[in-house]
Amino acid sequence: MKEKLDEMRHGWLEEATIQQMQGRMESGHLTSEELTVMYMDIISKKDLNINAILELNPQALQIARSLDEERRGGVVRSLLHGIPVLLKDNMDTGDGMHTSCGSLAMKDHYAEEDAFLVKKLREAGAVILGKTNMTEWANFMSDKMRNGWSSRGGQVNNPYGLFDVGGSSSGAAAAVAANMAAVSIGTETSGSIINPSAQNALVGIKPTVGSISRSGVIPLSFTQDTPGPMARTVEDAAITFGLLVGYDEDDPVTKEAERFNGIDWLSLCDTEALKGKRIGIARSIFVREISAERKDKFEEALRRLESLGAELVDDIDLGTMEDDLGYDVLLYEFKAALNGYLGKTSPINPIRTLSDIIQFNKEHPEETLKFGQVMLEKVDRTSGTLTEPEYIEALLRNRHLAGELALDRAFDEHNIDVLVFPQDHGCSFSAAAGYPAVTVPSSFTKEGEPFCITLCGKAFSEPELIGYAYAFEQSARARRKP
Repeated sequence: MKEKLDEMRHGWLEEATIQQMQGRMESGHLTSEELTVMYMDIISKKDLNINAILELNPQALQIARSLDEERRGGVVRSLLHGIPVLLKDNMDTGDGMHTSCGSLAMKDHYAEEDAFLVKKLREAGAVILGKTNMTEWANFMSDKMRNGWSSRGGQVNNPYGLFDVGGSSSGAAAAVAANMAAVSIGTETSGSIINPSAQNALVGIKPTVGSISRSGVIPLSFTQDTPGPMARTVEDAAITFGLLVGYDEDDPVTKEAERFNGIDWLSLCDTEALKGKRIGIARSIFVREISAERKDKFEEALRRLESLGAELVDDIDLGTMEDDLGYDVLLYEFKAALNGYLGKTSPINPIRTLSDIIQFNKEHPEETLKFGQVMLEKVDRTSGTLTEPEYIEALLRNRHLAGELALDRAFDEHNIDVLVFPQDHGCSFSAAAGYPAVTVPSSFTKEGEPFCITLCGKAFSEPELIGYAYAFEQSARARRKP
């Protein structure tokens, strides 16, 4: 057994896709239990340097074994049947794992039930393998905090080298990049899927707000939060995305996800998807912020898009800059959202409010306040009732600037299908508007740092974005293992 698994682990498993794993399990050459064991072994060795995993699911092997039994009985629930999946540590699991958002204050918190998206993963037959480290409190604890650091888990490192690992879904990205699981689920409020995916040569899908349920996910923002898949290929990300979308009555905005009912997500992976599409480039958003090398890499990507049949529409003026959006909406929504979550946790959880977290940190400064908590304290000074005129003004301003003025006007006036940016530039617009974006590997710098492009579309244009990303990916073939 050990020889067989060692041979598979070193000769096949790295960079294996979901469909390749399914093929081996279907043919009887691999079981879910063996696949899970191999990933656990990889984590035990590789994660010593990367620090992406907070804990493994003590039930993972038993779950895998039961799914193998189902397969032997002729039942295969979906393409995720028997596939190990990692979850960012802000997603509730009603099992033997904690849900802490990376905070030492929450290190003993067990959720009472699965988040809605976790239920969907289990129904699809996925093996919940473990929880990943993350930037504590989704990077809203301190303006000095490093991406990928948490008081519970320490620092996540980029498997490609001494580069920024990205935030806040840092561990979810680094783990998949380093082949510790087939796919992970991250969350984004403003760049937290797109940024770490770009920094780790991954495909990250930041969905339209309302495509995937947020219930059971420790929140930051009512209006901008969204979970989404992170994978090594567009196909794997599309498979996972398609199994996560759907209506959850506890998250009313997901009623709009019903428009995706019946879509064959794999059929969207089309190498011809970019033919005849108009792609907008808003250079003023990033031209002063990226290096000469990255500008060259971006130009290479643009030429590739053209070679795939796309028409480039250059120098689009979005009418505003990312800095104009600010973070006031998040500042006001965080307290109300977090207190609402904490107040509904188990009565034995001593952390009931944001104030409790701040006090815990003050009582354990050496472990928790490496970067301070200036943002948490600033958030706690708001009312938590969302009644401030400043909040309503910021909410309306951002919806206008990001949605109407920047994105909608660009799509309509220039008759474009999608906007393209280097790395994670432009992600604030998609975040504030609640629109989707997909990151896809493009190349690497001379130092070996991943370089990606991000495709931003209209609300609920995920099917189109997946097609565009797949066509680019299959031409570029840029992904390489660390």
